Amino acid sequence: MNRPKKVAILTAGGLAPCLSSAIGGLIERYTEIDPSIEIICYKSGYKGLLLGEYYTVNAEVRENAGLLHRFGGSAIGNSRVKLTNVKDCVKRGLVKDGEDPQKVAADQLVKDGVDVLHTIGGDDTNTAAADLAKYLHENGYDMRVIGLPKTIDNDVVPIKQSLGAWTAAEQGSLYFENIVHEHSSNPRMLIIHEVMGRHCGWLTAATAKVYHDNCDHDEYVPELGFAQANFDVHAVFVPEMEIDIDKEAARLSKVMDEIDNVNIFLSEGAGLDSIVKAMEAAGEEVPRDPFGHVKLDLVNPGKFFADKFASKIGAEKVMVQKSGYFGRSAVANAEDLRLIKSCTDLAVEVALNGGAGLIGHDEERGGVLRAIEFERIKGGKAFNIDEPWFEQLLAEIGQEKGKKTAAH
Repeated sequence: MNRPKKVAILTAGGLAPCLSSAIGGLIERYTEIDPSIEIICYKSGYKGLLLGEYYTVNAEVRENAGLLHRFGGSAIGNSRVKLTNVKDCVKRGLVKDGEDPQKVAADQLVKDGVDVLHTIGGDDTNTAAADLAKYLHENGYDMRVIGLPKTIDNDVVPIKQSLGAWTAAEQGSLYFENIVHEHSSNPRMLIIHEVMGRHCGWLTAATAKVYHDNCDHDEYVPELGFAQANFDVHAVFVPEMEIDIDKEAARLSKVMDEIDNVNIFLSEGAGLDSIVKAMEAAGEEVPRDPFGHVKLDLVNPGKFFADKFASKIGAEKVMVQKSGYFGRSAVANAEDLRLIKSCTDLAVEVALNGGAGLIGHDEERGGVLRAIEFERIKGGKAFNIDEPWFEQLLAEIGQEKGKKTAAH
């Protein structure tokens, strides 16, 4: 296959601390290797692709591409669009009634002269990319799709580490460093730190780990009520682990009696199945997005657990604080920047050598960084609660690990 003459980039799904940097990295690498290759960036993800709306990467953008490493968010915009959800695409005015969104996208790529499409997104974005790549191949379109995995949940199979997840955990810890002082605002205070993670508890666990380790290195004034125990994590709840509310409440009640506050790190997907079943049993409609996912902001798992625990542990005041938007909009940290560069460099190499797939460290192939076949990509990778670092965290905060949920 010939070297591409024109490539396109799009970012999609929720934000992660890698999107702008990944865009910048791709532009920088193409410019270093072959500045004659044209680059366009579709506005707002697959929405821009369907509507034919894009930015042209000119000489000035190429020269300043390195600045994108200093920004969070996505310089070219995101949206949640599922190309195989025809009804939703029609409803939103992205395609006309009777049109196939995948064909509209493919034809737009042809119209724009694109040889390689770089998609930067999570499991939904890259399964959509996989569907599009399959459609292109089966219908004789001479173009390729090369994806980059971003998701703060770190839940894409078989990707070992998704872009932006390390930063999100670090930023979630930073967020709680301020929130935790609210424990001094009221006696018997319960603070629930709700962390993003619909099906996967990796981010919650990693955030708690970073925060707990930072607590362990700080100095305190216990004589005046500022002991390490007041600031530390007292419980971590993730979707992969069964939660015995009565048992945990008995343990946390003792913590409350001893130090006058309790801090819980809760994955937003923990106990979600139970919440949904309760809503459906009550005849309530469960709100869902175009991908069929439960809209967690409307279901509000944090409030559910706050209500469950508050009376059982005798909390006088309860706060539920969410760090998700704070963490996912951050600028990539040094650790993620190294990962982003290795992935964007390989993505360009694969494009120039006629390859395709999702770039990442392949857990099913010895952890090697490679272009992973799209048909092997899927979301919903569970966090392994048997990880030694997680077991150590729970042991240090005095929590039993509990059993794995049936779903995992």
